[in-house]
Amino acid sequence: MLEFKHVTKRYNNGGDKEAAVKDLNLTINKGEFVCFIGPSGCGKTTTMKMVNRLIDITEGTISVNGEDITKQDPVSLRRSIGYVIQQIGLMPHMTIKENIVLVGTLLKWSQEKKDERAKELIKLVGLPEEYLDKYPHELSGGQQQRIGVLRALAVNPPLILMDEPFGALDPITRDSLQEEFKKLQKELNKTIVFVTHDMDEALKLADKVVIMRDGEVVQADTPDEILRNPANEFVEEFLGKDRLIQARPDVTTVQQIMGSSPVTVNAGESLKGAISKMRQERVDSLLVVDENNTLQGMVDVEMVDLHWKKAENVEEIMDTEVFSVSKDSLLRDAVHKILRRGLKYVPVVDESHKLVGIVTRASLADIVYDTIWGDGLEIEEAVAASQ
Repeated sequence: MLEFKHVTKRYNNGGDKEAAVKDLNLTINKGEFVCFIGPSGCGKTTTMKMVNRLIDITEGTISVNGEDITKQDPVSLRRSIGYVIQQIGLMPHMTIKENIVLVGTLLKWSQEKKDERAKELIKLVGLPEEYLDKYPHELSGGQQQRIGVLRALAVNPPLILMDEPFGALDPITRDSLQEEFKKLQKELNKTIVFVTHDMDEALKLADKVVIMRDGEVVQADTPDEILRNPANEFVEEFLGKDRLIQARPDVTTVQQIMGSSPVTVNAGESLKGAISKMRQERVDSLLVVDENNTLQGMVDVEMVDLHWKKAENVEEIMDTEVFSVSKDSLLRDAVHKILRRGLKYVPVVDESHKLVGIVTRASLADIVYDTIWGDGLEIEEAVAASQ
């Protein structure tokens, strides 16, 4: 558990002691994912950096699992808390393995323990063991950020601080990493303090969102509660009027609006059979599944047209890089992804990546229609009465 009690931070600015954080009181429970967000200069990063004593507290106390951090050795404290930053900070002259177990090296781990831990961790983010011998410059930005997260996990800390870790990445890579990390956090039950300037990111990841302004907490609550009951006009404006859940608080997850019968084809199906199914179902693309209904990819009429002379079955030409969402994904997040990518539909999968449904632009349009018009009866009656 992480606890702030009457925490204040003042900077000496030309003789005047200006408070960057004012009398902060907040409790973060074990395993909770908390996002701090607010305008520039609101005190969110200062608050986070006081936790590992990169910035000293002026007044009040911060305790981790009941222990006052000011009574602990700063170096030992920092080694016991994971820390991930936007710039990643990988050592360019070290291999990926050496970067991951850097804190373990400082703690004088045996080589065997370091090797074992590095192999164990790299599997968590789906990268092959061969990458342990590569150097940072040989990895993409998204892969490097994954290594930065693994380094923070290396000594199995109960608490991890993250300072806009995905801010420098492109939107699609950022989406992917956010989902990976949220899933990882749930599996490992880590307590996360996460600073971001992106409201969509905060609403997607957090169990609790802490909105700050001028060094003070304006509202701290679950994403749904904040969206349904913003504390004041500042929170309303900061959230934005376009948050879907404000209009339809009863519809929050993808599962609630997905269609249950996407048109599929088996990976071993012939191209002739795929075309026949497209014609029969009156669609221009098919989702490809295996015998267990696990999503494998997709194939469309253009792919068939390009390759029908040299390929025999769907598996040879299908696109395996298909964007999908979990059935438990927040609807507002799925909407942003569909619009950002310009997709006509998104397949929905369960925790085993089995295909369970589909979300289309049409189903999203229905939500907007219902939000504006309801069932239409009141409007019809009002029109009739006016005639």
